[in-house]
Amino acid sequence: MGQPLNVGIVGCGAISAQYLATIERLPQLRLVAVADLDLDRARQAVRAHPGVDVVSVPELMADPRVELVLNLTVPAAHAEVALLAIAAGKHVYCEKPLAATSAEARRVLDAAAAAGVRVGCAPDTVLGTGTQTARMAIDDGLIGTPVAATATMMTPGHERWHPNPDFYYVAGGGPLLDMGPYYISSLITMLGPVATVIGAGSRTRSKRTIGSGPRQGESVPVTVDTHVTGVLVHESGVLSTLVMSFDAVATRASRIEVHGEKGSLVVPDPNHFDGPVELARLGEEGWRTLPVSAGYTEAGRGIGLADFAATPPNRTPRAGGELAFHVLDIMESLLASAATGQAVTLTTATVRPHPVPLTNPTI
Repeated sequence: MGQPLNVGIVGCGAISAQYLATIERLPQLRLVAVADLDLDRARQAVRAHPGVDVVSVPELMADPRVELVLNLTVPAAHAEVALLAIAAGKHVYCEKPLAATSAEARRVLDAAAAAGVRVGCAPDTVLGTGTQTARMAIDDGLIGTPVAATATMMTPGHERWHPNPDFYYVAGGGPLLDMGPYYISSLITMLGPVATVIGAGSRTRSKRTIGSGPRQGESVPVTVDTHVTGVLVHESGVLSTLVMSFDAVATRASRIEVHGEKGSLVVPDPNHFDGPVELARLGEEGWRTLPVSAGYTEAGRGIGLADFAATPPNRTPRAGGELAFHVLDIMESLLASAATGQAVTLTTATVRPHPVPLTNPTI
């Protein structure tokens, strides 16, 4: 790999702590600066990380040491910050989603191509041993030809625990855009790109009540669907059924299941890096847990950055911008289908990311 990749972070909210912990332990990465609209929050975020500069966003963009900007701002600012970094000649890695809209995402990718820099995007949880072990099982033929998959995320909503949940319930939010990237990225990693989607959506109430923090008891408006379901028709012909909800109390459904002509897999939560992969085979009794066989071990948020740094220039990063663009197009198309009642054919394309061999990234 040569020298570590110098990283500058823009946005020091809650998720930054997880990235900071990962960057600190990976020799492939070096954090040199952080920026936030609230400089006190930025200082607090790196108080345990001596030697990291706390600067303004323009100063970070102008810093010649920074090779890649890790964009941890709110989704509405993802495109703006990414475009600033690209204009400064820096690579960009964004938290999900790549941008608030697919039109903005297209601008980011076009600008990066013109500037000769690369774009990466979360989620990188699919690079862990959970999704990657399931992918290897599929590729090795353990379930035969894949036929269908299900992906289910059902909760009562984030306002119960989040002190400022407003953005979850306005345009750009909702259960699909919040949690969908994890599930859809996992489905694509295992089963390939999507060609067509059919969606439906609903919402149970027009307001939500904040359940914790200084704003406890305050109501926030709901302007998006809070229960979205749909069918993803993969290019391979596999049919994936997706259910994303902030309206349900609980579920006993597996987070993800993949079904083939010869067997079925239970795949762990794609919001996590690891977890057991279970297999049931035609003609065999019960389920058995597969040994961990692929993926980054002991991974945390930010492993996608290390993977990005290690990817040769002529190869697409596994957690790359084109994949994130395809995922965003899928989600927007599901919502468009829900609004019109018509199937939507996607206008984006991507390639199934390369598999991750069993790897300890700290070695």
